Amino acid sequence: MSYKQLLDRPTILVAGGAGFIGSHLCDNLVQTANVICIDNFITGQEENIDLLLQNPNFRFIKHDLKDSIDLESYAELEPFKIKYQGVQQIYNLACPTSPKDYHHIPIETLRANAEATRQLLDLAVKYKAKFLHASSSSIYGEPAPNVHEFKEDYWGMVDPVGPRSCYNEGKRFAESLVVNYGEYQGVSYRIARIFNTYGPRMKMKDGRMIPDFINHAIADKNLIIYGSGEELSTYCYISDMVDGLTKLMAYDEGGIFNLGAPETESIKQVAQLVIKLAGSSSGLENTESLPYWARQGVPDITKAKEVFGWFPLVKLEDGLRQTIEYAKAHQRILGPDLGAAK
Repeated sequence: MSYKQLLDRPTILVAGGAGFIGSHLCDNLVQTANVICIDNFITGQEENIDLLLQNPNFRFIKHDLKDSIDLESYAELEPFKIKYQGVQQIYNLACPTSPKDYHHIPIETLRANAEATRQLLDLAVKYKAKFLHASSSSIYGEPAPNVHEFKEDYWGMVDPVGPRSCYNEGKRFAESLVVNYGEYQGVSYRIARIFNTYGPRMKMKDGRMIPDFINHAIADKNLIIYGSGEELSTYCYISDMVDGLTKLMAYDEGGIFNLGAPETESIKQVAQLVIKLAGSSSGLENTESLPYWARQGVPDITKAKEVFGWFPLVKLEDGLRQTIEYAKAHQRILGPDLGAAK
């Protein structure tokens, strides 16, 4: 069947739309499109989309994408005319990303990368939809001694059976799946290799560095630094990342692109800045690195800059300030336990 846009708005599907990046993406897209958000809440949170549920141009479907889905069978989607209009764009963010998830739900992480990605690609084939896959800088692994920045043509150095393998290898397989669907099924694809991203709606107790720092700073507890604190990483604010994803989707030729902040900061510098912005009396405390910790790479974003004019704009201090304000507001709403990091 041939699908043609009939409504004045395109229809966009966001898998993993109740997650951190996914919910911010839905906020952006619903301004000009009909948005279908699919999530199974294995790591996503309903509170991230509570306000969107009141928007007539937004629909939520709770579904585990390891199983196939027939969008045309959902009565709540009838106003979007899926049967006749189909879906114009698909964003795939359906994958757990927290380091803690590597040990708690490794099989679910692998299945999200393999089975959920395939289900969504089949929908892209059916509706001839543009497809954007949210990959990760983790596909590069740790930087080799002679590698200072990751370019898109770098093949990476990944341990296929290490403590991070369910995520790293899962993402590598998913990229292969997307590229082959593009080559042999005609899917118009884009792959975003997302580097470290932060901002409001990050889970405050999922083991990530910035939420942990903020939790401890709010509670006036020492910030725990795993390692020497001199290790470098990059930090992209969520609004910049959403801007990058939408610009990449709009780029007709597709391809593979790094999205991230190219400026580096040491872990110690970030911790000190969090303490300052939170008005905290916390100190710093060093301990051994975690088993799933990996040295971070720096993105070369020359390709994204030159091809579709994207680069991050939000300074780390400004982004951290907004993230801390969000955490403090939620502490007032949800209770002091939010700040009592464990």
